[in-house]
Amino acid sequence: MNVLLSGIVGSTAYGLAHAGSDLDRLGLFAAPTEEFHGLHRPAESHVTTAPDRTLHEAAKWCRLALGGNPTASELVWLPEELYEVRSPLGEELIAIRTSFLSTRAVRNSYLGYATQQFRKLTTRDPSDVAGRARAAKHARHLIRLVRQGVTLHETGHLEIRLPDPDAVRAEAERLADHAESALPLLADAEQRFARPGVLPEAPDEAPAEAWLRRVRAAHLVAAA
Repeated sequence: MNVLLSGIVGSTAYGLAHAGSDLDRLGLFAAPTEEFHGLHRPAESHVTTAPDRTLHEAAKWCRLALGGNPTASELVWLPEELYEVRSPLGEELIAIRTSFLSTRAVRNSYLGYATQQFRKLTTRDPSDVAGRARAAKHARHLIRLVRQGVTLHETGHLEIRLPDPDAVRAEAERLADHAESALPLLADAEQRFARPGVLPEAPDEAPAEAWLRRVRAAHLVAAA
């Protein structure tokens, strides 16, 4: 498989990993161009659990990133030491990462995913002891998504590693038992997203289109 870019994501990247955390990997690959000419299109994603790794085909990754998908987008914003594969085409993609950003997509995606985490907190059964750990995880995701989204909206930079992971963990533990305490956090994020940020209204698709054409030209046929 022609992996162009791959790295360690998730809790390890955010600085929130603990002893029992999984090591999650995310990457993108180029399917041979000739495979797009037949009756059946090549698989757009490959997901494994041992190890935990998700690989998206180049075009699918671009569509996800243009739509503001938080998980896909972080691949091109990782700290240097977390990359495991960085091909020349992968480097080119990192260089055009800001062209995928847009105000509406970032707001809808980050705030939307954070709100989903809030709903999971509010629907938890307090008597479910095992669910308490899941609730804390949902709370951590909520806090992270709000912070990342607002920072991206206001600065144009996606902050992957949290500067204060211990404080985030402590706050998440509180929210796990008092879900309503997350409402001011979400309300503040909505207000900040409502103010003008630095991102354009729509993403610039031209760099992604040109990059994909270079990918297709470089991978015309399957490797022997």
